[in-house]
Amino acid sequence: MADASGHVEAIVEAVFREEWGRIVASLIAMTGDWDLAEECAQDAFARALPVWNRDGVPTRPGAWLTTAARNRAVDVLRRRANETVKLQQALLLSPAEEPPSAPEAGGGIADDRLRLIFTCCHPALPLEARVALTLRTLAGLTTAEIARAFLVSEPAMAQRLVRAKRKIHKARIPYRVPPASLLPERLTGVLAVLYLLFNEGYTASGGPDLVRPELSAEAIRLTRLLTALMPGEPETMGLLALMLLQDSRRAARTDDSGAPVPLAEQDRDRWNRAAIEEGLRILASIPGGEQPGPYRIQAQIAACHARAAEPEDTEWAAIVRLYAELAALAPSPVVELNRAVAAGMADGPAAGLAIADDLAAGGQLAGYHLLPAVRADLLRRLDRPAEAAQAYRAAIDQAGTEPERHYLKRRLAEIIKPIP
Repeated sequence: MADASGHVEAIVEAVFREEWGRIVASLIAMTGDWDLAEECAQDAFARALPVWNRDGVPTRPGAWLTTAARNRAVDVLRRRANETVKLQQALLLSPAEEPPSAPEAGGGIADDRLRLIFTCCHPALPLEARVALTLRTLAGLTTAEIARAFLVSEPAMAQRLVRAKRKIHKARIPYRVPPASLLPERLTGVLAVLYLLFNEGYTASGGPDLVRPELSAEAIRLTRLLTALMPGEPETMGLLALMLLQDSRRAARTDDSGAPVPLAEQDRDRWNRAAIEEGLRILASIPGGEQPGPYRIQAQIAACHARAAEPEDTEWAAIVRLYAELAALAPSPVVELNRAVAAGMADGPAAGLAIADDLAAGGQLAGYHLLPAVRADLLRRLDRPAEAAQAYRAAIDQAGTEPERHYLKRRLAEIIKPIP
């Protein structure tokens, strides 16, 4: 019985990752109440576990959850005397799973999740609040996971989310994809949301798995919709190319135990050539004539890796130049950390360590496990095992996923020499 219960719990968790954003987005469209939408979605998933244990997992779990969540929303609205209009609207909506999105008349796109992103990314909201709110409502990330992505405390992030929802309610921000004339002012926030959504799928900030492919797939799907909505927009195309090139390595990025496999050790025959070819084709087709934006530059970096048949073929000097260009355009300690890795490959580990040590001294990446992990690798290559071991231990303490901790512990064990 315990095994069966564990199996159903695993299914509920998997469906949560796949369906949360769609269910919450449809409930927000139905009720206009963000907190109610999340509450009803959470209630549906909580009910699913005992019901599915008793009756079996339904053939269409997403449709079951959507029905349960919408029925719960109708019950809540029925008890609110001042919500009769919304109740009438809700009762007219089918509780069954919605069909795939189709183009709207006039060139818009009928997709609740895309509407959700544009609503969250209204210019009345601060940029970081736009990104954080969408990651919470669309991707189902916990407040703690979002706080890790922004390198801030969990209470601070919780307050940011509350203020963003309150602002949307008070300002009566419409739940829609805006007209074409208003798209450019929302684009920065929308692209930031999609980028962080993809990154959370590419390398999870916490939890049992290093990779959450359903999040990366959703980010790619929504970015494709955005490119259809804004054809020829360079940064949107750059972001899509970046996602495809990065995601092409997914099958080779972890071993059978789920532990990460470094880029230099990956089996490149397992890379998705179709995704690479599409990403390179999109990158090459971006209109010229203007300074490349940050997503296009990152796509160019990813393309350097994708074109290398073997690790030694990688154009590390070009990657260092591109990271310097990216740092000048969009300064970030994370960009500098990536530049340290590239410099360590192009100019030797001492060059990379100098950059990483400056970052450590600055304190901007305190608590970010990849900084001590990078330092550990560079120190190992410089044959400074005692310092490398200390850095590995710091990275292990700060890592958010078990696969990363397992990998770092293995690296640590490799440099610790047993006492004779």
